[in-house]
Amino acid sequence: MSVDLATMLREGTKKSHTMAENVGFVRCFLKGVVEKNSYRKLVANLYFVYSAMEEEMERHSQHPIVSKIYFPELNRKQSLEQDLQFYYGSNWQEQIAPSPAAEEYIKRIREVSASNPELLVAHSYTRYLGDLSGGQILKKMTQRGMNLPEGKGTAFYEFDDISDQKAFKDQYRQALNELPIDQATAERIVDEANYAFGLNMEMFNELEGNLIKGIGQMLFNSLTRRRSRKDTEFAPAAE
Repeated sequence: MSVDLATMLREGTKKSHTMAENVGFVRCFLKGVVEKNSYRKLVANLYFVYSAMEEEMERHSQHPIVSKIYFPELNRKQSLEQDLQFYYGSNWQEQIAPSPAAEEYIKRIREVSASNPELLVAHSYTRYLGDLSGGQILKKMTQRGMNLPEGKGTAFYEFDDISDQKAFKDQYRQALNELPIDQATAERIVDEANYAFGLNMEMFNELEGNLIKGIGQMLFNSLTRRRSRKDTEFAPAAE
């Protein structure tokens, strides 16, 4: 039975994607306002989330479903380590810990890995396709927003092992559509992707206090009052 999972995921997560883009932290980022302290906390949280996800993906690399979308060239853990060294210094490991929202995200990844590994497809899709789709734009926003030196603090957005990102995304979508799953499993994967969006939004929401402290309440209010049509993808998520 053939299931167009790629389309189901794109259409089934549109509402969640829009909601994620409207979180205050994300809206400020999309308008070029990046505050270093809140951003480096995000990088730290992403490090813990990706570490968990990549560990569980590797654990199930021979699974009949997970193996089909297991692409180690997508892994972000090492690039996040580079960024953490830049933002926190050589002893970065002693300075970071997952926030409560990141801990919930990690807990969910471990839970599905233990009980329903096929749902890892949803977590892979939600993060990696968004990373590929918006990476270069977000890299430029990060550089400009914090006046970063070229090549510093933005390794997360670089996929050195993927030479043609458009072709790779097409390959990934094809792999989604070739998964040996039925309609009911596909629907559970879409539900899990929406759940993953919610977990990401919780991480973004946590950062608003740091951002407001850094840029001021009045500026934050003005930046988040109205959604711009020029907003680009920051939130995890895909096409």
